[in-house]
Amino acid sequence: MLISNKKTQGLVIGLSFGLVVLTALICLGFGRYSIPLSEVVEVIFSSLFGGGGAGTATTVIFKVRLPRILLAIAAGAGLACSGAAFQGLFSNPLATPDTLGVASGASFGAVLAMMLGGNLIVIQLFALASGLVACGITYWISRVKSQRSVVMIVLSGMVVSALFQAFVSLLKYLADPEDELPSITYWLLGSMSSVTYTNLLFGLPCIVLGAVIIFVLRWRLNILSLTEDEARSMGVNIKLLRLLVIVASSLITASVVSMCGLVGWVGLLVPHIARMLMGSNNNTVIPLSLSLGAVFMLIIDTAARSATAAEIPISILTAIIGAPFFIGLLRKTGGVWS
Repeated sequence: MLISNKKTQGLVIGLSFGLVVLTALICLGFGRYSIPLSEVVEVIFSSLFGGGGAGTATTVIFKVRLPRILLAIAAGAGLACSGAAFQGLFSNPLATPDTLGVASGASFGAVLAMMLGGNLIVIQLFALASGLVACGITYWISRVKSQRSVVMIVLSGMVVSALFQAFVSLLKYLADPEDELPSITYWLLGSMSSVTYTNLLFGLPCIVLGAVIIFVLRWRLNILSLTEDEARSMGVNIKLLRLLVIVASSLITASVVSMCGLVGWVGLLVPHIARMLMGSNNNTVIPLSLSLGAVFMLIIDTAARSATAAEIPISILTAIIGAPFFIGLLRKTGGVWS
């Protein structure tokens, strides 16, 4: 269903951000210790305005679930925003946040830090730095005769991604099979179980900064469908715009991977849903992708920690839910994308 009326589009986007808040409140009550929605709201308001409390519900909400909720919102919104930006930047419906090899690079950094015995902060630092290095290598390789084309950037990203995946496989091969390998394998599958407020304090600003840059530049992404001469006549520096979007998206992806491991499908699926509702105008696709990505990840993470006694890795659930949904989307649209 395509919504073409601008007022209706604005209303839908506003309601979608309200849905993020409602979903977060509901998810705070889900888990082995169930908390009714009314009690969740009461605990939050009493803690914010009444000095808080020391009850079990307060402890569960603020010390156990709230960090995961905040990370799920940031990760989902960031990955969806990054995916939408890359799909617009490269005019490719299959573009994902890892198109330039950032996720693979961040995974290598995290695995290396694990093998060196680093704590969560060290792992996060290594992953973030390695992801940005991978992006830098991709951008450097794509430069041919002082020029960069979209095709060269994408091809370079594929090569760099494959290279860092090989490095990850090598580290897994060298890892201790009794101690290191299980933790590495589980981390690569994606999980928010170990997140703390300290991790969020370090990683969230990077995600927010990248998302804000893409949000501010969202209308300019539409110009990328024009030729470089046409864009220049409109006063837009294509090279600078492309660089800003790549840096912002890479910062988001590296930060998400550094905090919760590899999470697939969000950056591919959610932007397609947003375009199915709003059309190809990035002015509305980007904000809707932000909200829908947050809702999607909130539901996925809540299901991961609540469905069974043992937590299910996030990437498994995103693939199980995302793949059939994407197949249905393809069948409905016939693969048409603009």
